[in-house]
Amino acid sequence: MSNWKIPASVQPKPQDYGYDLEQALGAVVGLRTIIPADAFTAETLGTERAGNGVLIRDDVVLTIGYLITEAQTIWLSLIDGRVVPGHVLAYDQATGFGLVQALARLDLPALPLGQSSAAKLDDPVVVIGAGGRTRSVAARIVAKQEFAGYWEYVLDEAIFTAPAHPHWGGTAVVGPAGDLIGIGSLQVEGMVKGGKTEPLNMVVPIDLLKPILDDLLTMGRANHPPRPWLGIYATAMEEKVVIVGLADDGPAERANLRTGDVVLAVAGTEVNELPDLFRRIWSLGNAGVEVPLTIDRDGRTLDLRVASGDRNRFLKGPSLH
Repeated sequence: MSNWKIPASVQPKPQDYGYDLEQALGAVVGLRTIIPADAFTAETLGTERAGNGVLIRDDVVLTIGYLITEAQTIWLSLIDGRVVPGHVLAYDQATGFGLVQALARLDLPALPLGQSSAAKLDDPVVVIGAGGRTRSVAARIVAKQEFAGYWEYVLDEAIFTAPAHPHWGGTAVVGPAGDLIGIGSLQVEGMVKGGKTEPLNMVVPIDLLKPILDDLLTMGRANHPPRPWLGIYATAMEEKVVIVGLADDGPAERANLRTGDVVLAVAGTEVNELPDLFRRIWSLGNAGVEVPLTIDRDGRTLDLRVASGDRNRFLKGPSLH
């Protein structure tokens, strides 16, 4: 593990919290994964990934799904210096969570699940990375709002924290009661008080895990039909939704969508924001449903029909069982 440290000024101090900070720090593990070179996500996410995870029950580690998607090898680094192998239990495309089973006894206290819906603006939180206090940030909640990711992903209410943790992937976000209220997913630029821009961490709220946790543990996926997936990367520009990339051999590419196309409507309903686009697609039915799109291509209006897919079928790993 490299020698980077969080600046002392933003490290959490045990006396500032009404719970056992050291115990919470010990529940967070380092995560290193190796992904086959021919995996679907190898080009976009890399074949070697590193981040964090948090022990939530006996030998089960919760992390952010992109770290373990299609992983064939997983190593967990514990705070006491041990390194143990793990394997992918599940990942859930809708929430972004991933679960890893440690293949050795961890003998560490698990972090209890909190209630992210009760978290309030300005609440003090600790964003914990693997390796203890010097890898953790004393932060606060600066926003709770909708988040849409260009890869066909929407959270109704994500949590945003500042100052940002520099190695945010899979960090444990611990609330004032010492329990887990979310998992670090991204770094984004955001406005804070005073109108200045600073990096924020986008955090997936823990309440999204609770209804699907038993399914993920027993089946490796949530027990509901998968959403329709087009294999588009999209962004909103000047109240227009523009296709900025396509998954290789994904449904949209097969249907002759192109980079630069502007999506005007889904099944006849106008869309001009990213969450609208994705929610409208998902509202049409389950994976496999045909998705009619109206697009603008170089000033010409075209109607295309995309036979949607199940994203998991394009991936190697536990989502295939």
